[in-house]
Amino acid sequence: MDKCKGCYLCIQVCPKKCIEKSDKFSKTGYYPAKDSKEGCCIACLACARICPDLAVKVYK
Repeated sequence: MDKCKGCYLCIQVCPKKCIEKSDKFSKTGYYPAKDSKEGCCIACLACARICPDLAVKVYK
């Protein structure tokens, strides 16, 4: 998630709570959002739709 600027809107809208704040800086100096649980995502695309920076890609 190199484009993530840490607004964390994706964390707020995830119905399964599969996204969390990373504890490591990205290349751009932000704490990006990251997957919190492997296999948790149901590919609802709520995170991708709300992301203002188009940083989220959902693969299922």
